[in-house]
Amino acid sequence: MPVPLVLVLGDQLSHDLASLAALPDGSVVALCEVAAEGRYVPHHPQKIAMMLSAMRHFAEELREQGLRVHYSALDDPDNTQALIPEAERLATLYGCDEIRVVRPGEWRLWQAMGERETAPLPWRLIEDDRFYTTPDDFAAWAAGRKSLRLEHFYREQRRRSGLLMEGSSPAGGQWNYDHDNREPLPASPTFPDPPRHGRDATTEAVLALVEEHFGDHFGRLDVYDWPVTRRQARVDLHHFLRHGLPDFGRYQDAISDDAPFLFHSRLSAALNLGLLSPREVCEAVEREYLEGRAPLNSAEGFIRQVLGWREYVRGLYWTRMPDYKRGNALKATRGLPACYWTGDTELRCLQRAIEMTRDHAYAHHIQRLMVTGNFALLCGVAPEALCDWYLAVYVDACEWVELPNTLGMVLHADGGLMGSKPYCASGKYIDRMSDHCRHCRFDPKRVTGEDACPLNSLYWHFLERHADALSGNPRMKLIYGSLSRMGDEKRQAMREQAETFLAGLESTPAWHDDGRGQRGLHRAGYSPDPQPREERP
Repeated sequence: MPVPLVLVLGDQLSHDLASLAALPDGSVVALCEVAAEGRYVPHHPQKIAMMLSAMRHFAEELREQGLRVHYSALDDPDNTQALIPEAERLATLYGCDEIRVVRPGEWRLWQAMGERETAPLPWRLIEDDRFYTTPDDFAAWAAGRKSLRLEHFYREQRRRSGLLMEGSSPAGGQWNYDHDNREPLPASPTFPDPPRHGRDATTEAVLALVEEHFGDHFGRLDVYDWPVTRRQARVDLHHFLRHGLPDFGRYQDAISDDAPFLFHSRLSAALNLGLLSPREVCEAVEREYLEGRAPLNSAEGFIRQVLGWREYVRGLYWTRMPDYKRGNALKATRGLPACYWTGDTELRCLQRAIEMTRDHAYAHHIQRLMVTGNFALLCGVAPEALCDWYLAVYVDACEWVELPNTLGMVLHADGGLMGSKPYCASGKYIDRMSDHCRHCRFDPKRVTGEDACPLNSLYWHFLERHADALSGNPRMKLIYGSLSRMGDEKRQAMREQAETFLAGLESTPAWHDDGRGQRGLHRAGYSPDPQPREERP
């Protein structure tokens, strides 16, 4: 009987993983920590620590179930420090005749593993059934459609799953309650503190290991507090249901200068690692609505993010790669602004989003879309530069979810495949949805002058630069009408204001792989964290 090596990746920490079902006697389950996966972009130390600690805890759970487990630790002397060579080394070591693995979360690994299917020691790729849909399901839905809009996909997902349905109709009579979920912060907001997780000896050892090997990466490690077991992830889910979900809906687009989490769930990283399943999370949220503990707009808004958006971007990723990653419809070429690594900017909204990212490996979706993303869009940052930064700094960033969100939604670099218009905004949006502006030296009501918010002139400059591509868009007709009615003198003043700001914007070098898992950013001598090690907070 064949004896396989079953490779479990760091984002596949689920006991119902397809590759773990009906294992032949003698099978070896392998989990591998390798340096290359921590360095192909400079991942946030908290992101690395969460994955490694969760992997170690999961390996121990598998051993307790009686499975034969090999764990390659980062500091094992025989570790090849690259995923595919390490798996093949272990398969040879144990005399296995094939390597089985569930579809990874990145095209680069899927492609590399697929190239080994006919090798002397073959790789067998298995579909990941932990989602509501497979890539084939999405391809079937997309076939023949002129546009791939989320709303159409989401409605079909609701019908298929039965979530928030009353017979054949949506609960409450509407599919989407987004119009109820755009309230700015109240005058004196209070938010629930997230639960805190104790650190056992395994997590403490991982934190020390990450500090030793990845301590030069952007981000603090001393305040680490992410779940690393299913039990801890369930605690986070229960806390969100009781304390976050009731107000999640109406404030999900709000931004706070002080509070990084607001009423958001912080469940995305646990979902993406496999500590929670999308079905259990969506069903738990639906139950809160059905039992009267959460309003419909909150339940629907959250379920739309998981059942709709999360499945949608995954389907888009797998059916459009590898060409999708090369998209640059607006021909943006600027390197990533240096402040994305340092937080050294006078724009309070951008500064706080970067500081919160540094401290928590987290920023909620509006901070990513309308602050760091909007600023990069308006400045013309190259898609590769921003996509790599998002992939590096956020604890929940797997490429299948990060790339479509960043390249398609944030930067409109896919030419409108995901969104019918760019998500661009001036300082007025930030002023309406946050309390940042009261702490900022810039005035969101001014467009030109020393105290004018740079987002205002950058916004109009962006619209001017891309008028040929965007002015014919029906959803942008009104804003281009406003631009056309402005006098030449005003437009010239805005243009000069924006160009002066852009000329003074320091950028980091573009990133590209040098074959050793290092990026041009580091080869050029730029340090993401300019503080000496002993002076870090």
